[in-house]
Amino acid sequence: MRLRVLVYNVWGFRLGVRTVAAAVAEHRPDLVMVQECGSRRRLRGFAGALEMQAVSTRLFPVVRQVRNAILTRPPWRVVSYRLHRSDRSQRFYPRGALIAVVGRAGYRMSALCVHLGLAPGERIHHARELADLALAMPEPVLIGGDVNEDPHGKAASWLADRFWDAWAKGGQGSGQTFPSSDPTVRIDYLFVTERIRVEGAWVLDTPETRAASDHFPLLVELAMD
Repeated sequence: MRLRVLVYNVWGFRLGVRTVAAAVAEHRPDLVMVQECGSRRRLRGFAGALEMQAVSTRLFPVVRQVRNAILTRPPWRVVSYRLHRSDRSQRFYPRGALIAVVGRAGYRMSALCVHLGLAPGERIHHARELADLALAMPEPVLIGGDVNEDPHGKAASWLADRFWDAWAKGGQGSGQTFPSSDPTVRIDYLFVTERIRVEGAWVLDTPETRAASDHFPLLVELAMD
């Protein structure tokens, strides 16, 4: 069984929901892990344009927060989902992981959609939290999101020491995802557990993705027995 996963920080759809959707629609991902998904209205518009179903949840009733979403394309569906609230987050920018069990007939996996913070100490603490959560899950696990540091950073290294970094396993090209105007660093990742094979990984650097967000999307082909 094959699974196509897209990891994408959409920058709150500041450049337009239709612009972002048009930039990735042709790839028809089965699962999309979105960071900075903005309002429910914008997320619904994005999901509808991709003919997918979306789940998300707010961290706290505050004005500024980092909100994630997970989208699935039938026959894949979200079986259940919950929010893990991280401690040691900056007061006005709370962080957390959106955790969903996704499945289709005969298959189940857990998807953790994340967006780590700007402070190095905060990032490594949350990376350790994520690893503990993922290693305790019975299903195969995907961890996708904006880690806000390059592969040599402590948080990215912590995760790469415990899970397969999809780009390191099957990436083609430079792998740089940020900023889309002049990409110089890889900060967007998909990590997978042993029971998932990486068949290929690509950063979608096109005129359309350069006009859609300040990040490039990461597209990964996976396989499961």
